[in-house]
Amino acid sequence: MSKQAYDTILPEAQAVPDDQLKTPYMPVGTFIQEAEDLYAWANEDKTELAAAGLSESILLKLQTRTDACRFAQSLWMTNMKKRQVAEAEWAEKAPAAFDLQKQLQHTFRYAYRNNAEALATVDNIAEGHGNADMIQDLSDSAVLARKYTDELVAINFDMTLIDTAETLNGEMADLRALANGEKQGDNEALVIRNQMYTLLKQSVDEVRNCGKYVFWRNAKRIDGYSSRYNRSKKH
Repeated sequence: MSKQAYDTILPEAQAVPDDQLKTPYMPVGTFIQEAEDLYAWANEDKTELAAAGLSESILLKLQTRTDACRFAQSLWMTNMKKRQVAEAEWAEKAPAAFDLQKQLQHTFRYAYRNNAEALATVDNIAEGHGNADMIQDLSDSAVLARKYTDELVAINFDMTLIDTAETLNGEMADLRALANGEKQGDNEALVIRNQMYTLLKQSVDEVRNCGKYVFWRNAKRIDGYSSRYNRSKKH
């Protein structure tokens, strides 16, 4: 039901103007649970609320928006987890990859010292720095080594390191793309989550305001129309 609610609400959520977008002022899971509890509470009072102008369709919208916001939150958390895993794996593998980058450049400068064309390529490979540059260097170094193998054989270079460079190039490129891509995905997922939250908060506020109006002299019912989280922060 959450996925169905998400798909149903998504166009409306994405139409929320940026200047009306809200960000959660409490843990999102807490807010969603309070919204769910509010629906159950208000559903018991739907006759009294309807008499004050709050139709049952508004309560149903509250339920749908609650499910949609929960699904949006789950999507965002899933994206964040994927990025965290990718970044952790990158941190584990990056030192060896950078070390191999340096090792290959050092070896190539010696092996190709009498090969002007190859040495010029080594100089080009050595330019730049950073994660993306290291990934590209591993690829370029492997291509260079495959083209000029004789010089490497002559110095008894371990050619399995070229296989390692090619493997690391692919692995590190995938990890960096996943980490960077998920960051962008996180932003999109976060925006949608906040859009869903904005719609849900509108419904929550509408139902709570009506409940407080109707039950302003009924101590047993009015508590259900306020936030337990907010009440706890006041004590």
